[in-house]
Amino acid sequence: MTRRPLSRFNPAQPGAAGMKVVATGLLVVMALLFVAARAVEHAYPAASWVKAFAEAGMVGGMADWFAVTALFRHPLGLPIPHTAIIPRNKDRIGEALANFLKENFLIAPVVARRMRNIDLAGAAGRFLQAPQGQETRIRRGASRLIGDLAESLDDERLGGLVKGAISARLKKMEVAPLLGHALASAINEDRHVPLLEAAIRWMARALDANEELIREMVHKRANWVLKLAGIDGRIADSIVDGLKKLTIEMGTDPAHPVRVRVEAALVQLANDLQTNADTRARVETMKDDLLANRSVGLWIDTMWQKGRAAIISAARNPDAAMAGKMGEVLRSMGQSLERDPGMRRSINQFARRAVAGMAASYGGSIVKLVSETVRGWDARTVTDRLEGAVGRDLQYIRINGTLVGGLVGLVLHLLDRL
Repeated sequence: MTRRPLSRFNPAQPGAAGMKVVATGLLVVMALLFVAARAVEHAYPAASWVKAFAEAGMVGGMADWFAVTALFRHPLGLPIPHTAIIPRNKDRIGEALANFLKENFLIAPVVARRMRNIDLAGAAGRFLQAPQGQETRIRRGASRLIGDLAESLDDERLGGLVKGAISARLKKMEVAPLLGHALASAINEDRHVPLLEAAIRWMARALDANEELIREMVHKRANWVLKLAGIDGRIADSIVDGLKKLTIEMGTDPAHPVRVRVEAALVQLANDLQTNADTRARVETMKDDLLANRSVGLWIDTMWQKGRAAIISAARNPDAAMAGKMGEVLRSMGQSLERDPGMRRSINQFARRAVAGMAASYGGSIVKLVSETVRGWDARTVTDRLEGAVGRDLQYIRINGTLVGGLVGLVLHLLDRL
């Protein structure tokens, strides 16, 4: 069953309708001239020229009327073969139109060639550099589109998709080699030293805060002889003093033996994370356990909500988004895009490849959509749309046919007289 759109193109446009009246009126004039010339031909021999012109004009006008009408419907409602061409072939027309779009617009080489002279990176650079408060139509339109899109999407469903995509990506990613490489790079550039010294300071503060706990533990573990002689207190003092001295020496002496062993252990850990299968497996297990933790899921959800709110806020107020540090960063990016030919060329090339890839991947779906849409229209809708689009020019064909036919009739009459 075919369906008809709620709104159809109205073929009775003033231009097309007016030209149709002119073409038909001209045909009627030719008929009246023919009748009048034939009636007075015996009295006025010169009227034969008018009769020849009008007769040939009627033939030409009627022939072109038949040809134009046969494109869209049966002339006079008669089922004459090879008439109503467009309604009978609307499915084939839809396929031809879809193939035309595909072959001329949706093929990767064609898309890439058409985008060759489009400077997307330069346009983005100029957009990012627009002064704060200068509200352009593009900025208003883009901001409104992004804001409406972010608000219209199903928050719960989209949030689930985002969290699922992040979790799936993290599960597929082997983090141990990355951690090992990062740790090795930090050690090679001495970026681990501040962290190590911070850990030593933390140990010193923890020792000060838990000094009484250490003394209590020594007292509980000492036997009654040590307690009776009061030696347990001196042992606790020695332990606390030794630990304090150790933290002070480690903090002040980069070549301290314990500190050297800690750094050697870090180097070994960085190597094991990259090369040792058992270490990598343990890290992956810890990663999976961490991702399965409900608290991590809540944290990802919170990050998504904050990011979505930030996108909507920035889209609703683009000038505010362009202010402050963020605005400085965006304007700097815009300057780089506009001034760096290499970067602009790389981004434009990436955009061309991306759009060409989309055309290659989804061009068939677009073609299918066009052909199925045309196939879904009823014959009258297709006829009305096409006739409304080219009706004015078709009526000119009728007018030209009438006049050219009349001139041919004069030539033939002249040849007959000669």
